[in-house]
Amino acid sequence: MKTDVDAPVTEETAVIIKKLHEAGLRSEHAYCAALGSIGISFLSWATSAKLEKSAEVDRADRWGIFVGEWAPTFFGLGLALAHYESHQTGLLRRG
Repeated sequence: MKTDVDAPVTEETAVIIKKLHEAGLRSEHAYCAALGSIGISFLSWATSAKLEKSAEVDRADRWGIFVGEWAPTFFGLGLALAHYESHQTGLLRRG
């Protein structure tokens, strides 16, 4: 049975991940950024809701959601980097 984890990666994606890895970005950095963005999402929501009492709660919710959308991106980037790190030959599957 083939899972999403076994799905082939395009050459463009492999090049991006390789370049990020060569620039010094590691999976741990992306995971930390994801966890940090969750905290920043909560803080931005709480701060916006508290400081902008004249504004509606909708604005605070939008800020929290905007920053909260970063977490899945960073987690996905962390997974791609972790996969690259575990297969130092690269992401592309051959054969």
